[in-house]
Amino acid sequence: MKSVVDAMVAVLAAIVMQASTVNAAPAPTLSDTGKADIAKVAVDATKNGDVPGVVTLIVNRDGVLYEGAAGKQDTARGVDLKPDAIFRIASMTKPSTSVAIMMLVDAGKVQLDDPVSKYLPQYKGRAVIDKFNATGASYTTRPAKREITLRHLLTHSSGIGYAFTNPTLKKIVDATQQAEPDLPLLHDPGETWTYGASTRVLGWVVEKVSGKRLEVFLEKQIFAPLKMVDTAHAVPASNVSRVVTVHSRKGGKLTEAPNDPQQESPVRGDGGLYSTAQDYSRFVRMLLNGGTLDGAKILSPKAVQLMSEMPAGGPVMQTQPDANPDRTRPFPLGAGKDKFGLGFQVSAADAQYAKFRSPGSLAWGGINNTHFWIDPKRQIAGIVLMQVLPFYDDASVAVLRGIEEQVYRHLK
Repeated sequence: MKSVVDAMVAVLAAIVMQASTVNAAPAPTLSDTGKADIAKVAVDATKNGDVPGVVTLIVNRDGVLYEGAAGKQDTARGVDLKPDAIFRIASMTKPSTSVAIMMLVDAGKVQLDDPVSKYLPQYKGRAVIDKFNATGASYTTRPAKREITLRHLLTHSSGIGYAFTNPTLKKIVDATQQAEPDLPLLHDPGETWTYGASTRVLGWVVEKVSGKRLEVFLEKQIFAPLKMVDTAHAVPASNVSRVVTVHSRKGGKLTEAPNDPQQESPVRGDGGLYSTAQDYSRFVRMLLNGGTLDGAKILSPKAVQLMSEMPAGGPVMQTQPDANPDRTRPFPLGAGKDKFGLGFQVSAADAQYAKFRSPGSLAWGGINNTHFWIDPKRQIAGIVLMQVLPFYDDASVAVLRGIEEQVYRHLK
């Protein structure tokens, strides 16, 4: 018995020593040549007219490795883009709501496999679309095999979709004007990966459990402690001049939409935030540091580990179609290999697109082509912000991948 105990103690000591060694290892850096090459990708893309502007920020767990801005914030007015520009980060809102849920898990107020109906009774017994008739957008339903859980919502396997990327939902939403979370499910929970408004429902769970409005919870529990001073669903009048305009690409031509004098979005868990590269870098650095940044503890290391894991079960991510080509192209990179964990896409070891970032890297983006990735193995993260529609526009993805390539080529 004593030998077994001694062996267990030795294993635990080795694990602790390994963790200490990792934490003590020098944080990665970028060479000056690397910084120049990263800047060149962005500058060339804006000079060539591929994208109007791009802000790039590369960090390690300790701070900023590279920060740069290229192109215009407002093309019509000739305003140069600056690193502190404010972007509509859209679905880059989702990770903050997912972190909010994991904070409630840490606090013992919810569990990942709780049925969502425990908190939102309207989701009890949600039906699944059985037969769909595109003519008239009529459909029949059947009972779901199981209840939707919080885990299903976090992993986008709930069956709740988005009309802009699902042809069936687009026809139904166009015909009924109902919101996606109010419609029957596209499939049984847990059986397929479908990108959708699941995180919007998680936002309502946060409100129900915490007793606070979502924007108040996010501000008080995440943004303020992390000193994310420019992140909110509304931009103060004094900062509207820093908001980047959105361009749409049609027929190879970019068209700019002028900014409204008031910048405010509906408060939803799945989108609507405005933010800056600097602010979002503090969010990703918190995750690189195991849930804590500069003394502000947001999550436990265990929660961060859970969010960082490749799900052992569950569906593989599948390519989402462009039901509305003005808003998106088919996405994401890594479809057919990667899985979606508790709030993030997780890179598979054999995903061919992930020739730069390490397997196990976390990522997601926003519909206006705001993108980020977190590489726990190499202990870096990248934020690449643009304001171009459609999502996964070829030129925008090329900028993201070009910057990423230069980061890893020069990382030391």
